[in-house]
Amino acid sequence: MTSLHFDIREDQWPLVYDEKYNVSFCGFEKFHVFDAKKWRNIVEYLIEANFITRECLVKPLEAKENELLLVHTKKYLKSLKWSGRVAMIAEVPAVALIPNVLVQHAYLRPMRLQTGGSVLAGKLALDRGWAINVGGGFHHCSAGRGGGFCPYADITLLIKNLVMHCNVQNTMIVDLDAHQGNGYERDFLGVPEVYIMDMYNRHIYPKDEEAKRAIRRKIELGNRVEDLEYMLKLRRNLKLALQEFKPDILVYNAGTDILDSDPLGHMCVSEIGIIKRDEFVFEICKDQRIPVVMLTSGGYLRKTAKIIADSIMNLKNKGLIGCNKQD
Repeated sequence: MTSLHFDIREDQWPLVYDEKYNVSFCGFEKFHVFDAKKWRNIVEYLIEANFITRECLVKPLEAKENELLLVHTKKYLKSLKWSGRVAMIAEVPAVALIPNVLVQHAYLRPMRLQTGGSVLAGKLALDRGWAINVGGGFHHCSAGRGGGFCPYADITLLIKNLVMHCNVQNTMIVDLDAHQGNGYERDFLGVPEVYIMDMYNRHIYPKDEEAKRAIRRKIELGNRVEDLEYMLKLRRNLKLALQEFKPDILVYNAGTDILDSDPLGHMCVSEIGIIKRDEFVFEICKDQRIPVVMLTSGGYLRKTAKIIADSIMNLKNKGLIGCNKQD
């Protein structure tokens, strides 16, 4: 058993979060398009709405080096001790000027904690039927390479831990972030037990042709896609994917960078569209009795935290999530 997996109290929700998820680079984070306090803001919205209390939340353990080595090479982990390398992954050039001890504390430790959160959420989804890591979804990172703000391969780690410790055989990844999930795709190339459905804007980063070979159901979208086209393609393809492959668990990478006006996604899905998207994924999983674990992944506007919080509350209102498994 991995130390990242543990049982939670009956009164706790399988909502995984720690205040230390949030990134602070001595103010340098303000130069990045990413909202470095996104995760805290999601939770604050949920608390302000009297949807949860802090006691409901589950705090994960940080993924330490021995846990990360299940996926990552020693060479890759060693490279993160050079601030220049981390600056390229985080896409904040000024980070190269910061001593690595501070980079570890301010950026990489929060990311390791979120990675531990993803691993734990996978286990909790099996226990409760669903789980949400308020962070995670670092889909551009593979065993030997980070990028796109993704320093650790939490999706690969989540799945490998379920296979090793929870008798999971078949996993489906449904990636609805605006960007192609090239990291775990490289890790699972030629692995038939992992079915990948990836729906993304083909015109933007990373355009990784090698990684695309791992995708079993590829939906390449153009710029400016709106709600109707998006939902029609999602509904059709996810239904077909679940006819082709019966997973023991579904890993849902729920990036909100498909939102209209997101500076990196270049798509035009509305706030309501995102909420309906999440609702459909959870609905089909519930109908087919497939445990689902959701990771929040990309989303580059300040307002995305409220959309994610609204979506989680909608899932509860629709009876798709609840504190107990029978809910």
